[in-house]
Amino acid sequence: MSVHVIWPEGPLAMLTQIEADRISHNTKGDLYELYRSCSLAVLNSGSVTDNSKEMLENYRDFAINVMRNERGLKIELINPPASSVVDGEIIKIIRDHLYAVLRDIVQIKVYQHEKLLQMMSAEEVSEQEITSNYVFLLLRNAGVMRGGLKPNLAVCWGGHAIEQDEYDYAYRVGFALGLRCIDICTGCGPGIMEAPMKGSLTGHCQQGCVEQCRLIGLTEPSIIAAEPPNSMITDLVILPDIEKRLEAFVRLGHTMIIFPGGPGTAEELLFILCIKMHPDNRYTTLPLILTGNERSKDYFDALERFLIKCFGEDVTRFYTRITDDPETVAQKVKQSLKTVRDHRTLTHDSYSFNWSLNIPWELQKSGDVTHESMAALNLHREQEPWKLAAALRSAFSGIVAGNVKEKAARLVAERGPFKLHGDKDIIESMAGLMKDFIEQGRILIEQRDYKPCYEFEAD
Repeated sequence: MSVHVIWPEGPLAMLTQIEADRISHNTKGDLYELYRSCSLAVLNSGSVTDNSKEMLENYRDFAINVMRNERGLKIELINPPASSVVDGEIIKIIRDHLYAVLRDIVQIKVYQHEKLLQMMSAEEVSEQEITSNYVFLLLRNAGVMRGGLKPNLAVCWGGHAIEQDEYDYAYRVGFALGLRCIDICTGCGPGIMEAPMKGSLTGHCQQGCVEQCRLIGLTEPSIIAAEPPNSMITDLVILPDIEKRLEAFVRLGHTMIIFPGGPGTAEELLFILCIKMHPDNRYTTLPLILTGNERSKDYFDALERFLIKCFGEDVTRFYTRITDDPETVAQKVKQSLKTVRDHRTLTHDSYSFNWSLNIPWELQKSGDVTHESMAALNLHREQEPWKLAAALRSAFSGIVAGNVKEKAARLVAERGPFKLHGDKDIIESMAGLMKDFIEQGRILIEQRDYKPCYEFEAD
């Protein structure tokens, strides 16, 4: 048996006995399995997988204890992955990420949940306001918001199932951003989520500002269990669910870049488009760039055909497409950051958290993906465009869950594929887009014999 001990620092060095008992192997509290799976994912940082069940089975003898003692708190790792240990010591960045898991699991499931309940009991506070303030508290406590800094954070979204040349292109974009000392925020996994971070770090290094380089990874428990964080991240934050994770991206980031991906990237794009289409956001600034190399052109063409079919040609005014040109992307981002700074200065909005965005409750409300919730989605044209975008976002989110999240995948195995209903042209365009994703190999890292977790039925 291999045992390694690490010592959290600062506020993390002190937990109540109740908190320690809820997450420790010795007591097998109600949060232990969640804490164990997230910690195991961090210990596997840099590995490429989207199969949480396989990862957990490969390390069935791994356990983690959290114990109070005279020095405060210690974390005991039993049989951690060998790749996380060098000369008998846990790698420094992995230790930092383990502390982040401890911080976020405790605050999500204990402190912040209680604060959320208190806020809900206050008078004249909407569910939207409560959720946004909850996201703010989580990001503030994680230390990723820096008061007084000018807007400088580019959010990069994209898939993990990509080809090497697409990875290289995202790296080149990150490098061009790093040469301008622009920081990166991604979903923290492999593929596109890693490449721009690696490029940005190299660019920062060449400009002599590597100590200021921030590489922020935002995830949530069911995602991190399927996608271990990449090894480039300097700041890891675990949000409670996918909806709060997506809100954290758009509140924290200053400009958005979308690289090639699969249904998860379509979900992210629809999340942003829903916000930009909402009439309350007509005067807000949320720059959005879609970019990839020449290989990626077919991907973005398919995505754009789908968007135009659902929302009309007008949808293209909400984003800029740039093909195979990292320098232009970086220049556009730098220009957009100045626009964001000027806009927030004029409106007296925070540089570090975009309070002015109205994120509708349809995007904020969370819940389990089930056959019933998927069947109930309103995929019909007779509604406001932003509401259709919200429903489509939920549809793709459910497909992602059925592909990689253990709970939803189990439901599909037991009851068959999720069934999605809607207008004939919308359903056909969704089916066509998913067919393109499958043919382009953009669903899973290991896509052999992929069996769809969904079925489309026109009304």
